[in-house]
Amino acid sequence: MLDDNCIFCKISNKEIPSKLLYEDEFTVAFNDLNPQAPNHILVIPKKHFASLNELDDEKYMSALLNAVKEVTKKLGIKEYRTVINTGETAGQTVFHIHIHILAGRPLLWPPG
Repeated sequence: MLDDNCIFCKISNKEIPSKLLYEDEFTVAFNDLNPQAPNHILVIPKKHFASLNELDDEKYMSALLNAVKEVTKKLGIKEYRTVINTGETAGQTVFHIHIHILAGRPLLWPPG
């Protein structure tokens, strides 16, 4: 199910053109429009889940992590950070679950 008002649903449904870096039956991956690292890729499910708290389908859980592995492998990225922001105070700004892949520079800890 898609949300007609969700920009990520529109990207995954190809209503908004985007250069997809990866696509499978359950997910798509594309570059973040506001990159925080030289490589900043978003991996999203094709089905709308507002956040990790709503993600209740094991197929999509597995597919999201597999997509991270596949897109980094395809791009030759061996070291990276993954981030899932859940909720507004945690930094989530688009309420469609997405995994950030950050790479290409040293990533400090703690992140926030």
